[in-house]
Amino acid sequence: MKYTANTLQKLEKVLSEAQYVYRYERGTFQSGYCILEQKRVVVLNKFLSVEGRINTLLELIPQLAINRDLLTHEGQKTYEEVLKLALLAQDKQ
Repeated sequence: MKYTANTLQKLEKVLSEAQYVYRYERGTFQSGYCILEQKRVVVLNKFLSVEGRINTLLELIPQLAINRDLLTHEGQKTYEEVLKLALLAQDKQ
């Protein structure tokens, strides 16, 4: 996956389509993000670069309970790609 603003928008769109609210806020996040699962809110560190935001979302999205049926075709493709990258990262460990 390329580290571009377009990629970041695709990842953010997956969250939106899955009915999660994402916000960029200031805070002391150990991992760069905070999840409020019951409220379906994701808070990301606003000081992260585009690359940092993408890496954080790539780590975060596989952990969320996302209903694929809510995603558009493009959103499903992006989500599947994220899941594949997560599996590859797991296999390397």
